[in-house]
Amino acid sequence: MAFEHKQNSGSLFTNSKKDKDTQPDYTGTINIEGTLYQISAWNNEAKSGKKYFGLKVTLPLKREERPGSQKVSEEDLPF
Repeated sequence: MAFEHKQNSGSLFTNSKKDKDTQPDYTGTINIEGTLYQISAWNNEAKSGKKYFGLKVTLPLKREERPGSQKVSEEDLPF
């Protein structure tokens, strides 16, 4: 059984796959009123020197929409 967030809560984890500065420093999921969203966060610094997190929240991609994933039909299964 996969972990499920309680309603209106979420979690962020360090992005261990970060290769470029444009990729988020943290990624995770958040449950808003029963809908699961992807959340990304970047460490930023304002011109004043004050540090803050920049956030982006998106609906998660369906498996067949993810880059590099293939949609499998019942006809493709060997059994």
